[in-house]
Amino acid sequence: MAKRKINSRGYSPRKVDTREVKQRFLIVCEGSKTEPNYFRSFRVPKNVVEVDVHGFGEDPSRLVRSATDLKNKDGDDYDQIWCVFDRDSFPLENFNNAISSARSQGFSVAYSNEAFELWYILHFEYLNTGIPRKDYIRKLSLLLGKKYEKNSKTIYNELLDKQPTAIRNAKKLLTEYAPPVPATDNPSTTVHLLVQELNRFIQ
Repeated sequence: MAKRKINSRGYSPRKVDTREVKQRFLIVCEGSKTEPNYFRSFRVPKNVVEVDVHGFGEDPSRLVRSATDLKNKDGDDYDQIWCVFDRDSFPLENFNNAISSARSQGFSVAYSNEAFELWYILHFEYLNTGIPRKDYIRKLSLLLGKKYEKNSKTIYNELLDKQPTAIRNAKKLLTEYAPPVPATDNPSTTVHLLVQELNRFIQ
């Protein structure tokens, strides 16, 4: 099989002898459980899409290097490679460099400023004012009507019917920053871009 190259959008068609084969996603997450549990819950048909999710618990720059290592180890055989990380309290340079490094290699980035839980909040309401990270948990618990469990394995299903609202809110939020500066655009997220890519394969 000829070796494929990832194009500028971060993915490319996979073909073998002119026949399409299933798509392969590599999703590499900064969090070790919260984000991996969420993305592993997507109901993509396994005969059409393979979603390989890893949670490393690393800072953004190291995470991109881990994504590069996995790509090289697997023979450059992914259609889309996504790096998922938060602004959190990481140094501004670390966050910016991680985004630049990922994109320079053709990877896509699903970042959140400040935390991944912003994506969950956007399922309920439009939030365009920065709040402390600890307040995300309190706010989510109120919105869910129960204590938010950070490493929940059921949150995807709990929020699924509200996902279109979250996508609209995330898109609207990005329009408030012109030009966008991810490290200082608080709050902001591009998680919806990855969600939309996965949703393309869900019937």
